[in-house]
Amino acid sequence: MDSNKLSSTKANSEQHLRSEGDVNTTAARQQWNSNIQHPKTQALLERDANIFLHQAMSTPCLDSLQAAEGIYIVDSAGKRYMDFHGNNVHQLGYGHPQVVKRVSEQMASLPFSPRRFTNEVAIDCAEKLSEICGGELNRVLFAPGGTSVVGMALKLARFITNNYKVVSLWDSFHGASLDAISVGGEACFREGMGPLMAGVERIPPAVSYRGALPSPDGSDLHYADYLEYVIEKEGGIGAFIAESVRNTDVQVPSKAYWKRIREICDKHNVLLIIDDIPNGLGRSGEWFTYQAYDIEPDILCIGKGLGGGLVPIAAMVTKDKYNSAAQVSLGHYTHEKSPLGCAAALGTIEAIEQENLLAKTRDDSRYVAERLHAMQARYPLIGDVRGIGLLWGVELVTDQDTKQRALDEAEAVLYQCLNDGLSFKVSQGNVIQLSPPLIISRQQLCEALDIFERAIAQVSHDYNYEVKA
Repeated sequence: MDSNKLSSTKANSEQHLRSEGDVNTTAARQQWNSNIQHPKTQALLERDANIFLHQAMSTPCLDSLQAAEGIYIVDSAGKRYMDFHGNNVHQLGYGHPQVVKRVSEQMASLPFSPRRFTNEVAIDCAEKLSEICGGELNRVLFAPGGTSVVGMALKLARFITNNYKVVSLWDSFHGASLDAISVGGEACFREGMGPLMAGVERIPPAVSYRGALPSPDGSDLHYADYLEYVIEKEGGIGAFIAESVRNTDVQVPSKAYWKRIREICDKHNVLLIIDDIPNGLGRSGEWFTYQAYDIEPDILCIGKGLGGGLVPIAAMVTKDKYNSAAQVSLGHYTHEKSPLGCAAALGTIEAIEQENLLAKTRDDSRYVAERLHAMQARYPLIGDVRGIGLLWGVELVTDQDTKQRALDEAEAVLYQCLNDGLSFKVSQGNVIQLSPPLIISRQQLCEALDIFERAIAQVSHDYNYEVKA
């Protein structure tokens, strides 16, 4: 392959990779790494690069960590970062005492439960999940991680409907296994993988700011109608899978959209699978994001924050009427009823209840919205602000009319904030995603937004953007 083709391939690959997070192979990242002067950190990064398989979005690493507590991660040099990323496991921050207590007690009694046996903590956890889900969601299966739960949901949908075809959304992410990337909508995960799971149809997501099918009145209802069009044209559709709120670049559809989706699925006997793996457990100000839309899925997938940032655990929750696949191994996992995972999950739910974090998150949401919209009014670099609960996206553009993505500027904001002790991720190359722990104090939240605004102001100055008084 000649150098021009190599350059083009690399550019296309990097553009794909921007969809899920900030690219770690750019000049800005190289500059960041070259500025690391701490000998232990340098040594750890070199050892990491020499022993782990390299993969996109994970190699090379940003820094090395030695501790994590509350809303902070601490690097090997002792620098603290407010963590507004956390891989979506940090609803309670790190080392929450209620989760640590639950898991420590469990370790001392029953650390593992072999398959074919049950245990009280797993039953308690499943019953508690059914309680906070409400409605008809009262059947549970646990698994070690969210990707596995998505696979279980797809298998159950096939069994129930006798239809193997699935509709999903472009730009969606449902995990990195072969079945999950088959239904996912991001090219970066499918690139070079060859044939994947057959029968997947994708439709455009309900995007308010730069959608594929913009509406003159700003409505997103027609995106739901596109689902019905595909169901009727394609036939044999068994399930529609989606995040009710897109986590990475924070897309928040209207209630009308989701009510219409529910109606369409009911009309055509299509199972609605909601992937709430990144946003469940309070991120939206509700236990689960679908509850903010007054709908109920047929199958709910949860994980990440379920283990309180301490133990990996995920769950599929469905309805009793779908408890008909007893002869099928939907999730034949070694840690199927993990006592440690279930103890961590119970501790997480207890902490959210005891600290009234759902109401706190809704209150914090109003404060964050006010601060970010005030920044948008002042800085033309900010093209759009959108969010729910403590999940917010700030989209940076070079021009508010053309909405051209401000890729370099977004990277500059990221690294300025990292320098000042605030960590987050960048999606689509220009969307700053802010998702702090739900336990964050108002003072800490104010401090973080001050750091962010200073970075926006500095980058606006450096790139010659006009700032309004």
